[in-house]
Amino acid sequence: MLTRRHLLATAVAAPAILRFGIGTAHAATTLKISHQFPGGTIDKGDFRDRLCRMFAAEVSKRSNGDIAAEIYPNSSLIKTNAQFSAMRKGALDISLYPMPYAGGELPETNIGLMPGLVTTYDQGMRWKKEPVGKALSDFLADKGIILLSWVWQAGGVASRSKAIVAPEDAKGLKVRGGSREMDMVLQTAGASVLSVPSNEIYAAMQTGACDAGITSSTSLISFRLEEVAKSLTSGAGASYWFMLEPLMMSKAIFDKLPKAQQDVLLAVGEELEAFGRKGAQDDDIEVAKVYEKAGAKVSALDAATVGKWRDIARDTAWKDYGAKTATAANLLRLASDVAA
Repeated sequence: MLTRRHLLATAVAAPAILRFGIGTAHAATTLKISHQFPGGTIDKGDFRDRLCRMFAAEVSKRSNGDIAAEIYPNSSLIKTNAQFSAMRKGALDISLYPMPYAGGELPETNIGLMPGLVTTYDQGMRWKKEPVGKALSDFLADKGIILLSWVWQAGGVASRSKAIVAPEDAKGLKVRGGSREMDMVLQTAGASVLSVPSNEIYAAMQTGACDAGITSSTSLISFRLEEVAKSLTSGAGASYWFMLEPLMMSKAIFDKLPKAQQDVLLAVGEELEAFGRKGAQDDDIEVAKVYEKAGAKVSALDAATVGKWRDIARDTAWKDYGAKTATAANLLRLASDVAA
């Protein structure tokens, strides 16, 4: 019997390309959807891959086959860090992409992983309807990106040795944080940092280049980090690490489509946000089971400990980010106005 793990492992070894479309008398608009995560099926596997497949199937259905899509998991079409730039240039149609990965190109996008700024799913999902959501969407549109589905994910820490729970636990360790701002917090806590996408954490931990990796619960599972970890800090109950990983689209490609097709893409994207939230929260619970089964020690964060991380972040990362550009300062101010 195939388990979720077998499906994921198989998908890593042989990335799948799926096409959706019922076939019409005229040529369909074919969109390429890329992401860095393991591939599976519409029913099994990493929920981020499933969300992309559900999106593709539903837009094909609602457009009567006028929109088709090809899914490229595992960064098999375009390398992870190049996907954002490719969308801006119109060379890639759609990606489910961790927003702060674009921080080197657009530092304002690091608002999508600002330690301690978002501490609950409710708070993160409120962004979309609040002024911060409009400001972020407008900024990205101006830079060539349309947000289709807002997806937030809480994160935890997989460590090769001792658990990293409080800031002082990171002292002397090499840690992957996931964004420039998270790295600043870790460095203040006494850690050295490593900047790699989540699909490269396993190799870094396996070789000893990295002692611990902070990433989403889903990535902690999908990238099999329990195989190289002895400790897990779970963010299921509380977390200072929430990443915005939206389904986003090239505005250049979006603008070329008929309005009816644009409306379908936006509607389906919004409807899948509930699925994205449930998938993330389910994995927040599942990750502890996976690591316990592998023999790792599982620790939990609480509000007081999250507060320690937030205090460091306010004095370092938040200040640094807010001083970068007027847009960054405005996004930080507006985000801070959204209560937890």
